[in-house]
Amino acid sequence: MPADFYQTLGVTREADEAALKAAYRKLAMQYHPDRNPGDAGAEQKFKDISQAYDTLKDPQKRAAYDRFGHEAFTQGMNGRAGAAGGFGPDFGASMSDIFDDLFGEFMGGARGRGGGQARFRGSDLRYNLEISLEEAFAGATVDIDIPSLGTCETCSGSGAKPGTGMSTCRTCNGHGKVRAASGFFTIERTCPACHGRGEIMDQPCTDCGGDGRRQQNRRLSVDVPKGIEDGTRIRLANEGEAGLRGGPPGDLYIFVSIRPHDLFQRDGADLYARVPIAMTTAALGGEFEVPTLEGARAKVKVAPGTQAGQRVRLKGKGMPVLRQSQTGDLYVQLDVETPQSLTRRQRELLEEFDRLSTNANSPTSGNFFDKLKGLFDKL
Repeated sequence: MPADFYQTLGVTREADEAALKAAYRKLAMQYHPDRNPGDAGAEQKFKDISQAYDTLKDPQKRAAYDRFGHEAFTQGMNGRAGAAGGFGPDFGASMSDIFDDLFGEFMGGARGRGGGQARFRGSDLRYNLEISLEEAFAGATVDIDIPSLGTCETCSGSGAKPGTGMSTCRTCNGHGKVRAASGFFTIERTCPACHGRGEIMDQPCTDCGGDGRRQQNRRLSVDVPKGIEDGTRIRLANEGEAGLRGGPPGDLYIFVSIRPHDLFQRDGADLYARVPIAMTTAALGGEFEVPTLEGARAKVKVAPGTQAGQRVRLKGKGMPVLRQSQTGDLYVQLDVETPQSLTRRQRELLEEFDRLSTNANSPTSGNFFDKLKGLFDKL
């Protein structure tokens, strides 16, 4: 008595079509004679799993097997199922399914599972778009020129000369694919004559040479949303290259980069700016204005005794968050500038200030040098 087909494939009786195919694919590759030369046991195992899958993948055969078991195919109920030790008429189709799953379109190009009349999709395109920080802040509509293969206007993308027709391909008889037997395998590939279409044009278009597309320059308007970040990718569906002979177009991917700004650096939704201020302003306090990306001015207040590197936060003056209502902040870093090219009078005033200064005026440096003096004393 042959082994149970479900046990042979290692699946339960509730296994669906996908589970059956996955189990068969795994076992077929494991026990294939080409991988086990001279191993009679592996060859028999390969035949068994092929017979099991050939039966269970067919809904009618499976229903008969579930009801009557192996007797369903030994008493004339379906004599083809077990013919030739499992290598029945559907064996080539079974292996073709395996190749479809394993190798996809490698052997057949852009063909579909439905047979001929393959339509070759156009290539996707990439465009690098550089914008200013102001455009990223407010959003913009940018016109770009895209050189690509577009639909031939003369033949409307068919590739055939206007007024001529199409004839059935004699190589594949209109199927768009041809089969070749190789040992246990039946390999399908795209018909080399019609490239999967199943038809041959009587006369190719003189303007596009039968491709159905020509090189052209297109101008597109791209909407850049406000708050967009550097490195963002925008996809424009069906704006890539036209498909071959009427096939669907590819997509256009726009990669956005933002030019460096003269004043601001960006980190997410926040902006940063470094502003030099005079030593007297840092000591006495004061205020100044900085421009903002929205075209206004913002006032920055400097507290008395401000130290170099301190930051002032201007809430809500940063970048908008993409597709949200929030807005980041602007951080102004204060860089205290040491006076240079002093006049005699300025030097005298600073020297006088130095004589009158105490550690209270410069507590950080005063404490540091006190600690340093203590280290020297220990040495």
